[in-house]
Amino acid sequence: MKKNLLVLTLFLLISGAAMAQYDYAIGLRSGGTSGLTLKKNYGATAIEGLIGFWHDGFSVTALWEKNQMAFNEPGLNWVYGVGGHIAVYGNDFDGRGSGWYDHPHDYDDGDLGLGIDGIVGLEYKIPNAPIAFGIDLKPYLEIVTEGGVLFSIDPGIGVKVAF
Repeated sequence: MKKNLLVLTLFLLISGAAMAQYDYAIGLRSGGTSGLTLKKNYGATAIEGLIGFWHDGFSVTALWEKNQMAFNEPGLNWVYGVGGHIAVYGNDFDGRGSGWYDHPHDYDDGDLGLGIDGIVGLEYKIPNAPIAFGIDLKPYLEIVTEGGVLFSIDPGIGVKVAF
């Protein structure tokens, strides 16, 4: 009995250290890709979707993520993973961004971008509150139908309502 209890305790500690503190979350991300984010946790893994908007365009990103406790602090998790996105550029997208972001190409109405994405960051779920904050880098490589190629580190910050 003691041996089974010890094995079960070790299993829960190992898997519990990697588990997120909520099942679902919806929120906002601000950065190169800014928009609405939806996340579903499955213990140590998660699926996250991001609908990003910018002047004359939008994107849809899907990410498969791993959650792992950071700095031995409950509620604070490393988040890392991979995914992909599709972007649609609107009328005469001119590439001029604000601040640090400046897209190197001009695209016409309906140009399509396909990309692969990564993500690495920290997320903190406030104990006993339905709020989570995150900071991340979401680097991506995108190929556009007009022939352009773009790489961005895509830093972001976000806030989510978790339930």
